[in-house]
Amino acid sequence: MKTRIVYHQTNNMQFKVPQFLEIEDKIFGPFTFKEFIYLVGGAGLCFVLYKILGLYWGAIPILIAGGLSLALIFYRPNNKPFINMIEAGFNYLRQDKLYIWKRRKNKINKPNEKELETQEGNKKREMMENTVRLGGNKLRDLAWSLDVLDLNKHESNRP
Repeated sequence: MKTRIVYHQTNNMQFKVPQFLEIEDKIFGPFTFKEFIYLVGGAGLCFVLYKILGLYWGAIPILIAGGLSLALIFYRPNNKPFINMIEAGFNYLRQDKLYIWKRRKNKINKPNEKELETQEGNKKREMMENTVRLGGNKLRDLAWSLDVLDLNKHESNRP
């Protein structure tokens, strides 16, 4: 592998820190060892299919095997090897899946626009009734009552 060694110095001590570990060496021309194995394996499979089935019957399987071999070498979705995507697909097919179904009631009679407006108006009115309204006078009265209650507490604590 091609690694670049960077010397890192701390308190008069030097450490070798390798970098670019994820880059594989190109061993066979422009191909890494894995890519070369995919290439040779795909070519070998295509040759075996040709010898067994002939060119006429083996054309489609040969194209599939060759295409898969070339995809393993050159196709890199999201800058990752294609073999990772194939592995993820097999893992997805093999693992258990959890399907959640929420039952909905089907409405036979759909409400028209007027009914929807009246329902929304009723909901808004109910919400307004349930909330506590504090106007300027009520807020002032509440603050005064809290002040008076506090004064009464302090006076009752005095001897």
